[in-house]
Amino acid sequence: MTESTTPRSGTEAAPVSAHDQSVYAAIAAEPDFAELKRRYKNFAFPATIAFMAWYIAYVLCNNWARGFMDTPVVGNINVAVVFGLLQFASTFAIAFLYARHANRALDPLATRLRDRYERETGR
Repeated sequence: MTESTTPRSGTEAAPVSAHDQSVYAAIAAEPDFAELKRRYKNFAFPATIAFMAWYIAYVLCNNWARGFMDTPVVGNINVAVVFGLLQFASTFAIAFLYARHANRALDPLATRLRDRYERETGR
């Protein structure tokens, strides 16, 4: 197999040898790698679905439930404004929860896998 190049973040393209590719393939076939993917998917998919359902509900209510969305909450602030602000709050909450999940469940496992890859490839 000939050497190819793949870009690294923040650097020029580095050559990737057949040995490097075989080390990656071996690591990708391990249970730890599958566990890392499972942990990521178990957070990312439900969070994405929940946020999209919440966002679509907001848009649908703004289009077809005007009476409800025009309901005053406090002074000139109505349900639509509250829902709109809650969109921002939910975005920050998901980002916070993902960062906490990544620090606890993803990063330790990913670090071990990366360290093994770097040790075996000499990078």
